[in-house]
Amino acid sequence: MSSDSTVTFLTQDAYDRLAAELEHLSTIGREEIAKRIESAREEGDLKENGGYHAAKDEQGKQEARIRTLQQLLKDAQVGEAPESDGTVESGTVITAVVAGGEEVFLLGNREIAANSELDVYSEASPLGSAILGLKEGEKTSYTAPNGREIAVEIVKVETYTGQ
Repeated sequence: MSSDSTVTFLTQDAYDRLAAELEHLSTIGREEIAKRIESAREEGDLKENGGYHAAKDEQGKQEARIRTLQQLLKDAQVGEAPESDGTVESGTVITAVVAGGEEVFLLGNREIAANSELDVYSEASPLGSAILGLKEGEKTSYTAPNGREIAVEIVKVETYTGQ
């Protein structure tokens, strides 16, 4: 594994859902886009063919999603969410006071919580990297993208149950 790739925690459910999406996009999705492009191409002048350009644009987005899914699934650590021991880690639900307001969020990849109402912060985000490894009751701060220093206090760290 190269040094710039990140191991991402995924529940088995999230992994299966993403693998099914990848399979669909790589087969049926590619066939459908190819047919739309061919059909639009038959309409004539490509410079002024909105349907052709829309289909090509969608093809580019679909191929980007396929590459994202391939990388995510290749580097994924699949299993149950880590049992919380009060330490902030990927795959745990954090209750924290952030900039004076209490927030509850999942630390990890947004794909884990696709069917959840939880906000998700990546471990690589300014907030995520600042709190990774902290324990309940500990405080820190991080610099937001706008340059402001944001205070954070970890209130609770829980096991992610998929809700």
